[in-house]
Amino acid sequence: MERPLPSEGVDLDSADSNRPSTTVSQSTPRHPRDWFTIPKPLRHLFDAFPLITYAPNPPPLRSLSRPRNLPCLYIFSHEQDARYGRPSFNPACLKWQTYLRFHRVEFKTIASNNHASPSGALPFLLPPPVDPTGDHHHDRINPIPSNQIEKWLREQPGLGVQPEPSDLRYDAFLALLDNRIRKAWLCTLYLDPRHQHIMQNLYIRPCTSTSIVRYTLSYQLQRSAQAELLKGTSPTRIPNVSEIYRDAEEAFSALSTLLGDDEEWFFASNTPGLFDASVFAYTHLLLDLDHIWTDQTLIRILKGKENLVRHRERISERYY
Repeated sequence: MERPLPSEGVDLDSADSNRPSTTVSQSTPRHPRDWFTIPKPLRHLFDAFPLITYAPNPPPLRSLSRPRNLPCLYIFSHEQDARYGRPSFNPACLKWQTYLRFHRVEFKTIASNNHASPSGALPFLLPPPVDPTGDHHHDRINPIPSNQIEKWLREQPGLGVQPEPSDLRYDAFLALLDNRIRKAWLCTLYLDPRHQHIMQNLYIRPCTSTSIVRYTLSYQLQRSAQAELLKGTSPTRIPNVSEIYRDAEEAFSALSTLLGDDEEWFFASNTPGLFDASVFAYTHLLLDLDHIWTDQTLIRILKGKENLVRHRERISERYY
């Protein structure tokens, strides 16, 4: 005789697994409506503890131990460099760090990483939690993502933050930075095998000492860089390195022409603005780290634009 399948009425908890179970066969079929009925004990439990939506988690406690009378900018940096306010090694962080310095804002820089950011990206600004009476309250802290830092600056009394130029060329030249020059930076740092040790020292080793985690982080960074390089291109055509560097050279040439030889700041402004900080974020890192780049292609291109080199030196000397 064949053994019945479990679905045919076998009591698997019985000592004799071949004996048909009478429990299942004698049970009364349940109405389909009962399948979605919460048992009374659970219903009473939910009545006592209703589901609620909690407020967002507060910032880490270690962030609250920072100077409470100063805003804190969380950036990619080494601990000692951040302590002394030295430039970040990440272009996006350096851009906003420099822009705050342009406006003589007194702030602290804190070495951090993406995992500590509420938005998942650096930089972010943690303003001092001060209420109208001057008392400090930790629960009033609202981290400010990078795309809101300029707005926050405009709201601060006494800074006199000027709007960016209304020049029609502004967006076009900003696209050169965010597209061509940024892609060349990503290609150089993340995808050139000769510079893997630089990426490891800046972004990977400070996060973990575990080999498998380091490998995973490196893989994720490289995949992200590859995805950025493919944006705006045909899905069937991958740009090669020579094309990326040629585009970057054209972009630096255009920026050099825009700045000219007689102006200190872009768009003939009397004071440096966000565009100047955006350019400095790349020119400073390329020139300041020129001794560690195995491939000097971008450095040679940039050094051929003397006014851009002077622009970088001007900002470095006056604001750092």
